[in-house]
Amino acid sequence: MEHRRPPSQPRRAWEESRPAPSRSSGPRPYETCEVQPLRAVLPARCRSPSAVSGEEETLHTIRAFLRSRPQQEAQKMQFLATVCTVCTTSNPHAAVWILLHYHQEEFVEIIKELLEEKPISPDTTVKQQAMLAITSMSKVGLLLRGKVSSLLQACFSSVFCVPALVNTEGPEAFLYSKTLATMDNMLQELVHSAGDFSLLVLQNILQLLLPFTTSHPEEVQERAMARIAQLAAFITTSPLLQLCSCFARAVIFRHECSPAHRFDMLGELVGHLTFCSTCHNTVTSRNAAEALYHLHTLILQQRGRSSRLPDPGLLQLQLRGEALQSWQPLQVEEVCQMFSMFVKYLQPSHRVDITLMAMKNMKEPGQYSSQLSTYLVDTLVSEPVFQTRQVQRIVWAMYGNWLSAPGSLEGALLKLTDKYLSKVVASLLQCSPTCTSVAMMMWRVMLNKAQTAERVLEELLSRMMSQSLRKTSTSIREDPRILSLAATRTISEILLQEAALQEVKAIFPQLFLALLFQTSFTAELTLQEVNTFWREHAQDHLTPIRSAVQSMKLLLCRMGCEWLVLDIEEQGGWDILLSAQTHLTGVRIIAREMTKSAATKSVCSTIFCCLAELLAVEDPTWGMVATFFFVEMLGCPYLVEEVENIMDVFPTHLQSQCPGMPSLLLRGILKITKRPDLGRRTLVLLPHVMEQLQGADSDASEAALPLLAAMLPMLDRKTSILTTLHLADKLWTFFDNESHTVRELSICLLQDGMSLLAGTKESKTMRKKVWDSLLPLVFHLHDQNKSVVMASQEALCSAGQFLQWEQLEQLATTGKGQMILECLLDRKKNRAQDYLLQSQRYLQSPQELLRCEAVRFIGLIGRHMEEQQKREHIRRVLHGATTDPEFLVSSQAAQTLHILEAVWTKSRSQVQRLRFSLQRAWRRFWHSDPSEDSAQAETEQQQQQ
Repeated sequence: MEHRRPPSQPRRAWEESRPAPSRSSGPRPYETCEVQPLRAVLPARCRSPSAVSGEEETLHTIRAFLRSRPQQEAQKMQFLATVCTVCTTSNPHAAVWILLHYHQEEFVEIIKELLEEKPISPDTTVKQQAMLAITSMSKVGLLLRGKVSSLLQACFSSVFCVPALVNTEGPEAFLYSKTLATMDNMLQELVHSAGDFSLLVLQNILQLLLPFTTSHPEEVQERAMARIAQLAAFITTSPLLQLCSCFARAVIFRHECSPAHRFDMLGELVGHLTFCSTCHNTVTSRNAAEALYHLHTLILQQRGRSSRLPDPGLLQLQLRGEALQSWQPLQVEEVCQMFSMFVKYLQPSHRVDITLMAMKNMKEPGQYSSQLSTYLVDTLVSEPVFQTRQVQRIVWAMYGNWLSAPGSLEGALLKLTDKYLSKVVASLLQCSPTCTSVAMMMWRVMLNKAQTAERVLEELLSRMMSQSLRKTSTSIREDPRILSLAATRTISEILLQEAALQEVKAIFPQLFLALLFQTSFTAELTLQEVNTFWREHAQDHLTPIRSAVQSMKLLLCRMGCEWLVLDIEEQGGWDILLSAQTHLTGVRIIAREMTKSAATKSVCSTIFCCLAELLAVEDPTWGMVATFFFVEMLGCPYLVEEVENIMDVFPTHLQSQCPGMPSLLLRGILKITKRPDLGRRTLVLLPHVMEQLQGADSDASEAALPLLAAMLPMLDRKTSILTTLHLADKLWTFFDNESHTVRELSICLLQDGMSLLAGTKESKTMRKKVWDSLLPLVFHLHDQNKSVVMASQEALCSAGQFLQWEQLEQLATTGKGQMILECLLDRKKNRAQDYLLQSQRYLQSPQELLRCEAVRFIGLIGRHMEEQQKREHIRRVLHGATTDPEFLVSSQAAQTLHILEAVWTKSRSQVQRLRFSLQRAWRRFWHSDPSEDSAQAETEQQQQQ
């Protein structure tokens, strides 16, 4: 085995109050191998012929090697030595320098090939000379930066992997030590010559070295760690190494430093060195400890530059003197104490790197101490402010390593949960959307602690209620809809556990409603979302909605309501709930069954109150389901005080733009009006109910009319009369509504209003409103719906009584609509123009018979019109009706127009004959010749004919 140099002993105390001590002795002979500079090169015109001849010989040597690539070791050594000579002695304007400059890539490839060659003997002379060439090229800037990593990888692989030397005192061992020293010198020169980019080069070197400190033979790890220790010592004395002021500061606010000045791999480096400090190999362990010491020195130096005051809270590490003297491996407690010196200087990203490394090492407890891994994880997750992505990385790592280290991560998980509950819950849901056995172990740890269990369940509940949030990430697992599904699945598994049962009972109402809403949400999932989330359970046919329904059953059973589950099953409620088409019917069945028994009084009360709170936040995903359940519960006889306290919920939601919401709430209010104990409480909502008659929502109008009919009798007489008068102006506009129920209800409500105001002083005001309604009522005697026909006939009878018009009452009783129209026109000739406008509205009616009746009545009005302008208007109206798509209407319009034209022509001829008769009588009176009068009369008569 080769000779092992004992590393410098780590200091007994790392102090920040004074500068870092420098090494007491210079480099040992076998540690460094500098290329001795030759004397200065003179310009060509001042050089002797022998110097010029030397340059030509050098150029010849290089060109010959490039052409033939000889395999003899002496020729390789000569080529590499020539490269070193050119870099250190040649004039930049010389031909050999120009050759080297323009063929850098080819030279680098040759050096790399020489490094990668497998030597026949352990002799490393060529590799040593190759590293000297790399050092020389780096000094003069002839080394391509893009090729450095591949060169170093080849260098490390070829030098470190040399088999262990049997004789550690022989010439081969001395040569190998010299080769390692040359490597140290090369690495330092690469960092030094990089200038402003020295920190990036340093980190690149360390990234290449770290893999050799693990998963390799013991001698390889020892050699690689010695190089890291040498580099760590070097950077404490390098004036060119420039780090940002944020370096070694745990929390940085509003700061973004240059990548060239950022020590990104500090956490990874400290983590590796900390673990290697517990290595069984004493040399590797002590080199790692020495490297940590130098890193700590660097931190203190940088903090001294960026802060004016020293850190008064710096802890000091006291190493056991006997351990240093005897070179025994460091104990875990000593390494933990050593690491604690770095904790407060590590930024959150560095902490995450070390935490992930520690959890990964838990899979291989034989290589490093599992006790150290547990200590690092528990320590690192306690203090800093992690970002969401950082928490995700830690939780994902815990999930991946949980089975490898049972019990070791529980404390860290609880600490992380206490500080970042929402982020931890979301991350674990993303790790395992379907809640695998490993995920359930992690959930169980959080649920075993009562205080944490309550918060975790509330967060899961919040995630379940967040189905409608927009996706903010390209990752499908970060989609709020997927997280909602995952939370539901997790709740399903938690309900099977005994843990946190009391906490589940405490949030039962909210949890039950969340699961109910989830059934509505999952019924609307896209196929992609179902496939993405539920792929693992495809063989069980356990779709998301079935899982949610099963969870509802299980939750009710956990609450001791097995009988309720069976009652809903008998009504088919669970199966109906599974279908998107019948889903709301299933919701209604569950609510109805739940409110039947007094045994669920307390449960219904809490659920009802939760629903009232949820309705304060309108959500398109579950708003309709919540409203359905809420309305169904309004009829529960056990909810009295609760219903009284929710009256303020209705005004806001009656203005909802969600289709069907206002009509649903109006039906709920109607349920309350039918309860003797609460009916009059609804009167405060009367103005809001009246507003629904002004909207275009026919469903809301249909629901508002019977509600108004139920409310009016509960009002005092004065208020009832005023309300009826206000309603009368709007009711006739609903007579032609597309819904036959709305038509019938509006007609009935008008009839009730006439009965209410008959004989009162307000009846005079009502009379005009009744007259305005007569024509629509007559038209609807021909309505296609029989209920509307009967309602119209009864309303006309009531109108005859109210207007004290006996003929109208008699005609309405017999249903003679045409005669009513003639009587109406005879009685109110001055309203002919108003009747014409009302009739025109019915020309747009969807009912064919009503359009026909409107055409006939317009024709009847036309017969009584004498003004030419009004006749022309009627002519245009009827002409437009001749284009009606229905033949019955168009032919009726054409026939009516033809009759009117004949009537209007006949009327004009009668007027002309009367005028001629008057003229003839006037002439007879003034003229004496009757024969002339007779002849003139005959001529005029012929002209008329």
